[in-house]
Amino acid sequence: MKRIALFGGTFNPPHLGHMLMAQEALYTFELDEVWFLPVGRPPHKSDHDLASNQDRLDMLLASIDGQKSFHISTVELEREGRSYTIDTVRLLKEMYPTHHFFFLIGGDMIDYLPKWEKINELLKLISFIGVSRPGAKSQSSYAQYVKQFDMVQVDLSSSSIRKRVKEGKPITYMVRDRVASIIKERGLYES
Repeated sequence: MKRIALFGGTFNPPHLGHMLMAQEALYTFELDEVWFLPVGRPPHKSDHDLASNQDRLDMLLASIDGQKSFHISTVELEREGRSYTIDTVRLLKEMYPTHHFFFLIGGDMIDYLPKWEKINELLKLISFIGVSRPGAKSQSSYAQYVKQFDMVQVDLSSSSIRKRVKEGKPITYMVRDRVASIIKERGLYES
């Protein structure tokens, strides 16, 4: 039975914080693989500055290049309309009945779990793992359902990277070189 962490997000763009989080979860929880799940239309975000599905997929492929335990699942990109984790988990469990799935979240997402679509049903289907936030304790009653782990804190966000690109500032050391090249070559996030 493979132990797989699902790591959902817009990855707009994927950055080194995402990769570090995936790597730390892989080793901390003795996972076999981490599957990145780029979402098509996230239910909680506007898509006014969302790069195309293909651009985000290409950047994600460039980000995980060389890491044998990292993979990408496009099930959410292929789904029409809003994308909910509950639907994705049901589908993947049906497709891979012998795998044991976890869902990887950032520590900031723990407080938002009560707002997730059918969260109580989801908790019966999958285990959550999440990054601990130094000095912060979640007030959510759902925190008890998240296996937390510590990692080096990296203060990076996709939105701050998009802002830097728009302002013409460098993003070196924030994303892999090939991701920076894709952003520049395709003129992503410039306007």
